[in-house]
This record gives sequence, structure tokens and C-alpha cells, in this order.
Amino acid sequence: MADVHTPETRSFNMSRIRSKDTKPEMRLRSGLHRRGLRYRLHSKKLPGKPDLSFRKYRTAVFVNGCFWHGHQGCPKFVMPKTRTEWWENKISRTRERDAAAYAKLRASGWKVIVVWECELRGDEGELALNRVFAEITDNNPA
Repeated sequence: MADVHTPETRSFNMSRIRSKDTKPEMRLRSGLHRRGLRYRLHSKKLPGKPDLSFRKYRTAVFVNGCFWHGHQGCPKFVMPKTRTEWWENKISRTRERDAAAYAKLRASGWKVIVVWECELRGDEGELALNRVFAEITDNNPA
């Protein structure tokens, strides 16, 4: 099955997809900041460059896009019908990279929290914010 867009249109569409400062990430950042938490953004010193890192709590937070990280069971993740094998490989490599970064962080004593894009949407977003806040400020080690 061929792509429904021309290569130029597809390239333009893909170039507009953000990797930082996405709406779900901004909602999480805003909510945690309102609750008094201060954080570093995309720290290059930590494996996987977590979206948010809290040195005081030794906690790294990743906001994963449901499509790009292959969120199983989520309606936002549907494998494309065109170039399916290429997309499967891409998403598989992303998951492997995620798992390696999480393992390195945990091995160095950091707690890892993953928040999915779909969790931050709508009314459930406030529940996700509360959960993440509680996990960050919990004194128990990861």
C-alpha cells in the first residue's frame, strides 16, 4: 500500500512533530511546578535525557508519546498500514533505547517514572499529575 501523501507533504508533516515541549509534557511540568516542585529539563548528564529530573528526589520522569513509544492497549497507538515493517523496527528500537536508559538510571540509584501521553489528557490528567507528584515526593527508594 502506497503512502497517501507525496514525499514532500509527508516530510513537512513529520518536521512539525515535536520531541520537546509537547502539550502533555507542558501540562505535567505546569502541574508539578504549581505543586512546588522544581526540576531540570532534558538533562544531558542523565541516560535517556529524561524530560524532567529531580535531583533532590533522585527521580527521572519521561513523558512518552503513545504512538512513538508503542503504548500497548492504547487507542492512540495504531501501527501504520504503510511501511509496517519499517515502523515496527523504529518503535522496537525506541522501546529498547527506553529500557536501556531506565536500567542505567535505576542502576545508579534513580527512580524512573514513565507517564504516557494518554494519561495526561482530559480529566484523567489531574489524576496522573497527583500520582506522579506522590511518586516523586515518596521517600521510599525506587
